[in-house]
Amino acid sequence: MSTANPQPLWRPDPQRIAQAQITKFQAWAAEHHGAPALGGYPALHRWSVDELEAFWKAVTEWFDVRFTSPYARVLGDRSMPGAEWFPGATLNYAEHALRAAATRADEPALLHVDEAHEPRPVTWSELRRQVGSLAAELRALGVRPGDRVSGYLPNIPEAVVALLATAAVGAVWTSCAPDFGARSVLDRFQQVEPVVLFTVDGYRYGGKEHDRSDVVAELRRELPTLRAVVHIPLLGTEAPEGALEWSGLTSADVAPVFEPVPFDHPLWVLYSSGTTGLPKAIVQSQGGILVEHLKQLGLHCDLGPGDRFFWYTSTGWMMWNFLVSGLLTGTTIILYDGSPGYPDTGAQWRIAERTGATLFGTSAAYVMACRKAGVRPSRDFDLSTVQCVATTGSPLPPDGFRWLHDEVREDLWIASVSGGTDVCSCFAGAVPTLPVHIGELQAPCLGTDLQSWDPNGTPLIDEVGELVVTNPMPSMPIHFWNDPDGSRYHDSYFAMYPAVWRHGDWITLTSRGSVIIHGRSDSTLNRQGVRMGSADIYEAVERLPEIKESLVIGVEQPDGGYWMPLFVQLTPGAALDDALLGRIKGTIREQLSPRHVPDEVIEVPGIPHTLTGKRIEVPVKRLLQGTPLNKAVNPGAVDDLDLLRFYEELARKRA
Repeated sequence: MSTANPQPLWRPDPQRIAQAQITKFQAWAAEHHGAPALGGYPALHRWSVDELEAFWKAVTEWFDVRFTSPYARVLGDRSMPGAEWFPGATLNYAEHALRAAATRADEPALLHVDEAHEPRPVTWSELRRQVGSLAAELRALGVRPGDRVSGYLPNIPEAVVALLATAAVGAVWTSCAPDFGARSVLDRFQQVEPVVLFTVDGYRYGGKEHDRSDVVAELRRELPTLRAVVHIPLLGTEAPEGALEWSGLTSADVAPVFEPVPFDHPLWVLYSSGTTGLPKAIVQSQGGILVEHLKQLGLHCDLGPGDRFFWYTSTGWMMWNFLVSGLLTGTTIILYDGSPGYPDTGAQWRIAERTGATLFGTSAAYVMACRKAGVRPSRDFDLSTVQCVATTGSPLPPDGFRWLHDEVREDLWIASVSGGTDVCSCFAGAVPTLPVHIGELQAPCLGTDLQSWDPNGTPLIDEVGELVVTNPMPSMPIHFWNDPDGSRYHDSYFAMYPAVWRHGDWITLTSRGSVIIHGRSDSTLNRQGVRMGSADIYEAVERLPEIKESLVIGVEQPDGGYWMPLFVQLTPGAALDDALLGRIKGTIREQLSPRHVPDEVIEVPGIPHTLTGKRIEVPVKRLLQGTPLNKAVNPGAVDDLDLLRFYEELARKRA
């Protein structure tokens, strides 16, 4: 992909730049903490990574972080892994998430939307009351700081209340979406041994009700550490025997009591996709998430009390935790529980319209699906409140940028962002004061020394390299659960470059400071020494109207050869004939590289994904190399296991 300097697709106007929180923060930090007053975002970013302690001290002061006990210094130890942030400090995440109740009691903290697309508000005072009531009941059940509390819940207000009550007590939250099967949930929850389980009886998706009572019964049987199960009757059923009723735990009018916990006290456990083994149980801290999310949401996303923040997500994806943290900035957050495309592909735009969303976050895949389906958001919906459309999950292709610009609004801030469950944040993405270039993320985020390195650890500019972060971030994991010597944590990020975080993505840092994501580096396509990310192939191939989705794999052969098949799922009515084959190969040859024309193009019934919607590349590669299915992939981490049997059978035939 070229990094020549094209004209930007969008530039913020002077008024937007002047009003942005990040502009005000820079002026204030220049006065109080030695930040550069001039030079705009690039100068501020340079200062934020060169003067890491001054930057994070400034963030805590700007956002008025309330330390119950003061800290000795910002960074006690900056080595990775194991950086020690704000030693001596105590605080509580939930206290900060509910602060707006003091001044905006009757305004909505949450807007809940189901497939009927009619928003229902929960006010700040009501949210605070429910959290206070539930936190008191958790304490009465014997839940103590450090205990784990789990949720098998959709994206509903009860999930937010349960997370905040758990954090108020100092316990550790963890959740899975109810579309996860029992085995997938147990692979996660059994690792952390929860003492309380919040569950629904089922969920609604795609216009249908899905009963989960059998799964809940299995979870209760297989989680022997549970002291209590709390029933939320989303489908209206009676509580199973021995379960507590949600309404009985949240009816009291009790002010929340917030347990002051150390800065590095666990807040929640998130999980990696677990496609090749047990999911990594990633533990992040109350203080680390608090300050990282204040920075990310308040400065980068420019969110504040007047905003409404919608991101399409489920409770099984880190973006749900990120969405809940919108409360830290006083923003109204929008919880959508349902199918992203029900009753039609334009569903998410309709929700943005009906909730008055100011920041609308979705997946790159949804944007491209809208483009293919001929959705016309600006014609069919009133999106006048939407200031920013943000995307993540996979790189937003250039055509996605153009489509948003043309079909939503020309004066639209398009923020393609990239980060990871591992840090529950972004390495690069949204900056409200910078221009947007097609196919690029605007810049590395503040406090994040993002670099692109070659295999020898040499930084690269305008060349593809490994995504690395050379200084600690507060939201990096404090540890993995059940990893007593830290070896699994070390091997996940620090094995390639000692004391430097390697994330596993291919990126280009451009000479103008923007970032291009090329896909996962552990499934890189390496033809005759020329490396290319799979995302570049997908972006080119999926422009063709006949291709619904694709999967490209580079397979090293035992004889030293290299086989690179491209698997394509066709749109209804399309045929993989010689003409389409020629156009697929011609597109890759002309737009990307003659070396990366696939050896074969193979039609498949569908492309397998993780439960959070990412294409499964590495397990498919292992299948094609002859690894048995039960060893190549964790079955509980895949959306449709039958799709993988196709690749297993193909490997058998080729062998």
